[in-house]
Amino acid sequence: MELRILGPVDVLDGGREVPLDGAKQRTVLAALLLAEGRLLPDERLSTLLWGCDPPATRNAQLYTYVSRLRGRLGPEVALLRRPPGYRLDLGTATFDLHAFERAAEQGRAELAAGRPRRAAELLCAALAHWRGTPLAGTTEHLTGRELPRLEELRLTALEHRIDAELELGRHDALVAELTSLVAEHPVREKLRGQLMTALHRCGRQADALGVYQHGRRLLVEELGVDPGPGLRALHRAVLHGELSAPAAAPAAVESAPVTLWTGLPPATLPAADPDFTGRADELALLRARLRPDPAPGPVTVVTGPPGVGKSALAVRAARLARCDFPDGQLYADLRARQARPRDPTGVLGSFLRALGAHPREIPDGLDERVQLFRSRLAGRRLLLVLDDAADERQVRPLLPGDGPCRTLVTSRSPLAAVEGSRALQLGPLEFPDAYQLLATVAGRERVAADPASAARIVELCDRLPLALRISAARLATHPHWSPAALADRLEPPDRRLNELRLGDLDVRESLRPGHRALPPAARIVLHLLARASASTFTARGAAALLGIGEPTAADLLDALAEARLLAVSAEPRPVFQLTSLVRLFAAELPIGDIVGAVPERIRALAG
Repeated sequence: MELRILGPVDVLDGGREVPLDGAKQRTVLAALLLAEGRLLPDERLSTLLWGCDPPATRNAQLYTYVSRLRGRLGPEVALLRRPPGYRLDLGTATFDLHAFERAAEQGRAELAAGRPRRAAELLCAALAHWRGTPLAGTTEHLTGRELPRLEELRLTALEHRIDAELELGRHDALVAELTSLVAEHPVREKLRGQLMTALHRCGRQADALGVYQHGRRLLVEELGVDPGPGLRALHRAVLHGELSAPAAAPAAVESAPVTLWTGLPPATLPAADPDFTGRADELALLRARLRPDPAPGPVTVVTGPPGVGKSALAVRAARLARCDFPDGQLYADLRARQARPRDPTGVLGSFLRALGAHPREIPDGLDERVQLFRSRLAGRRLLLVLDDAADERQVRPLLPGDGPCRTLVTSRSPLAAVEGSRALQLGPLEFPDAYQLLATVAGRERVAADPASAARIVELCDRLPLALRISAARLATHPHWSPAALADRLEPPDRRLNELRLGDLDVRESLRPGHRALPPAARIVLHLLARASASTFTARGAAALLGIGEPTAADLLDALAEARLLAVSAEPRPVFQLTSLVRLFAAELPIGDIVGAVPERIRALAG
């Protein structure tokens, strides 16, 4: 059994989530876990549940929460009553905070002993236990007391990991991450000093000095203090060119494999999504599949409907796996431009340049580029992320040859014809995670003030991350809107898709490529199903509705499911479901003057 608080508070038993009743029960569990086996008095639990104004029935309610929690946890974990309170005995169960602290301490010790590669691996493993904002789903009374301490533990481990990677000479790859971290924690001098170090080692002395001056102004204006002696000493070293180089280059540290290219390993992943929420099981599965040893398969395809968060999950998993790929990470956005998928020839050119190839070395033809690319990667441990792939023909030339490299692909299609591939089907977020995403982006206090309206927004968005992010961002940019006001704007079917767009984020546009790629007969069927009263269909029911044979109806429904415009469940017989946003999209598209002759037209188009 796994007990977890470094993200949404939850319990896993054999990989399956154990249902918990709500914020109060999660708060009791988290508080007992944080007590580290010590007795937690009733009075303390009451304060963490209700603050300074508990209800008159607090003792009875507390007893109920504990009793139900004990039933959820089962015999493996002992939840004991010891007046005047309760204590938790973990037995053989694991606790993610303990696992994080062990790995973080081991990593710190390895760093102090001068073994930065092992330190980086351990600290990456420690930070992988963090799945989002800790203690999510508990009361504000608990988070207000415990969240700062937990966040300090995370930041300290993160700083140690960055120290290790600076020692390994990975300064170029760290600049983007450190820039984001300094913006998020502007008065944390350790992170600012690490950014200055990385910039200086990249030959950007002026930028490093600018980072110092900006931090100095912030400290003086906001806190009335000057930078500490460590940051001042670092500033002098950068100013006079006296900053020491890393202890060893990345190709010579602790028996690291020698790279085939000059310079640092490539690190072209996009910036991490700071609001990423949920997907703990999927991340764990991807982490297992991406490990080079033992080899579970060289290609993993994350597939699912538009707007479900495939790209965000892939980038998150790739960042968590960075310690497993010392020779670098390559990323390519393969999405179609002007209805045409991106040419793999151009993608290979950018990959080869990132691997240090001189432009004169890069051949013109696709086959020659494939051969050079695979030769460059032979024997290397490198991770490729191919985002929004159209089909197998686009992906195959971009795959490395045999060896420890791994490829992570996102696509609406499962790409089943790609040799050695395994698919991970991604569905909508679970309700607690969807609610958490809305609260994280829109603001916790605003969402907590009207949870019923927030729940309406979550369901009107089909629990899809893209729709939720748009809705939350619109709330955040319209402080005079209440959650109820936004829910009311989303409620009318004829305006919902118009509301679900913001800047370059647009639910309607995310659905268009999959629809455009459909055979004409499948397009017609989708339009007609969207206008039907039902939202779920079997092949027999669709055949009766459309006036066509059941085998033809089954083929057309399968085509819509493969395009991820219908969801399908296989037991006891295939049942196809049309989600509300796809229904609205399909229903608004014109189907011309064919309505009166639909059955005959479908027969003709289906061949």
